[in-house]
Amino acid sequence: MNDFLDRVSEFISKYPGFLPLLGLVLIILNLILQIFPGSWFVDRNILLHLGLIVSLIGLLIVRPLT
Repeated sequence: MNDFLDRVSEFISKYPGFLPLLGLVLIILNLILQIFPGSWFVDRNILLHLGLIVSLIGLLIVRPLT
């Protein structure tokens, strides 16, 4: 587990904008999926919420890791 956290920490410090961009991609994917209503996955806006959480976490941990 310690090795995994070290690798993730190194990756995020090398590419600090990756998590906010990943969150933005999830939010845009949620917007595109709104065209196809009826699925519980689309109705709950899971990708929207996940994208916001990933983006905020990415913005918060960029500063301490650099």
